Amino acid sequence: MKSVKPIDRKQVRPTDAYIEDNMEPKSIAFSSITVVQQMMDADANIAGNVHGGSIMKLVDNTACMVGMRHTGGNAVTASLDRLDFHSPVYVGDILRIKASVNYVGSTSMEIGARVEAEAVLTGEVRHTASAYLTFVSLGPDSKPRQIPKIICETDREKARFAAALVRKKKRSEAIKESRAQRELSLQKS
Repeated sequence: MKSVKPIDRKQVRPTDAYIEDNMEPKSIAFSSITVVQQMMDADANIAGNVHGGSIMKLVDNTACMVGMRHTGGNAVTASLDRLDFHSPVYVGDILRIKASVNYVGSTSMEIGARVEAEAVLTGEVRHTASAYLTFVSLGPDSKPRQIPKIICETDREKARFAAALVRKKKRSEAIKESRAQRELSLQKS
């Protein structure tokens, strides 16, 4: 019987192809991505609509591609702000996820995603969901690494950057409050 040589996962990961030392600021358009996919029976929930979890995974994957494109390396999800579904997505619909960087810190970034569903026969487009995800850039050592700044070229991009700063501040405050509550709870036990 032939022995099977184990695969060294590090040899096959695309995230090992880091673009080192490229800290030149990048335009938002540089890393923006639109993913289009027709929703099939395998995506359906028990009610016959597309399962929210299937959409969430596509949102996360799309945002990850944006993060990797911007950083030139690995990017991982740190958090996902609210994901509210405004309208259902049906089997057969074309799902369109548009994602781009809104804000960049030193090692993390906010990526916004807009989800639209298009009825393939009528062309009717529905805004299905929006979400803001925070991604952290990781180096080959799996530790956070510096990432390039973004260049806001349009008034809309500047407004999205400003709104992202407000959300970042709220997230930071919520994290501090959560830590304080956790410490208080530990002290009581």
